[in-house]
Amino acid sequence: MNILLTGASGFIGRHIAQSLRQAGHHVVAASRTSPMQVDFVCDTTAEHWLPRLQGIDAVVNAVGVLRDSRRQPMQAIHTDAPCALFDACVQAGIRRVVQISALGIADSNTLYAQTKKATEQHLMRLNAQGVLDAAILRPSIVFGKGAAGIELFVTLSRLPVLVLPQPAIEAQVQPLAAHDLADAVARLVAQGPSPGQRRGVIELAGPAPLTLAAFIASLREQAGKRAPRTIGLPAGLSRLSARMGDWIPVSPWCSQTLELLCTPNTADARTLAQSLQRAPVPPEKLLATLQTVDRETAPACDGAKGACLS
Repeated sequence: MNILLTGASGFIGRHIAQSLRQAGHHVVAASRTSPMQVDFVCDTTAEHWLPRLQGIDAVVNAVGVLRDSRRQPMQAIHTDAPCALFDACVQAGIRRVVQISALGIADSNTLYAQTKKATEQHLMRLNAQGVLDAAILRPSIVFGKGAAGIELFVTLSRLPVLVLPQPAIEAQVQPLAAHDLADAVARLVAQGPSPGQRRGVIELAGPAPLTLAAFIASLREQAGKRAPRTIGLPAGLSRLSARMGDWIPVSPWCSQTLELLCTPNTADARTLAQSLQRAPVPPEKLLATLQTVDRETAPACDGAKGACLS
């Protein structure tokens, strides 16, 4: 199939492109740096997208940002441009759509969650109307080389003493390997919906839940070091540190990240295994995945939730 992949040069997009090509598909890469250049800040009408959909059989959207700014407004990037793209798919007769969303947004009131949910609701309406067969994937923390949030966790794992915000000590996550998510996308695109059924939200999480502090400790142990001592940062200092992060545009730690940590980020582990038809990478083996050489290299940005604007 000819598959349009938006965000193709980002962290998640690179892995998806790799899996799609391995499965024998032709990937039409769309990003700010690809031959097919797109701009999710400006391309907010179906007319922007229709010419790009000629000869396309399916669309995968892997674009997202964690920080809202005038240069990268979440409303345009997470909602306006994707909804315009999906409306164009309807007009072009393209039914197969996969949207990469994020686990933990269902009960969150952050701008990140609200803009992601608005696009999910738009897709679900199109599904209900019978004009699309869209799948919305909500992954937990996606682990892979080039993700800013993951690089932060790996850096923290080198410390013998961890001072973490209390939500990071208590929050449950189910990290999954980036190539496992990408392979699940490739299989989903190839299979299409079951006869007489339409798709919707699919939550994808790794094999086992663990606290974020335990996850960082596991990374340290995978590197052959003793488990760290963990100290919880009081709530007031946690909020202060997050507000300080708000002033550092490249930092994955900010007020929004702190709020997202306070929402559940776990799901049924069987869904990912069933999607892959094999066992996914367990958390105690994730560090080894960073040793694999990327077949494609490009900048990444939203590593904390596993999406990237490109």
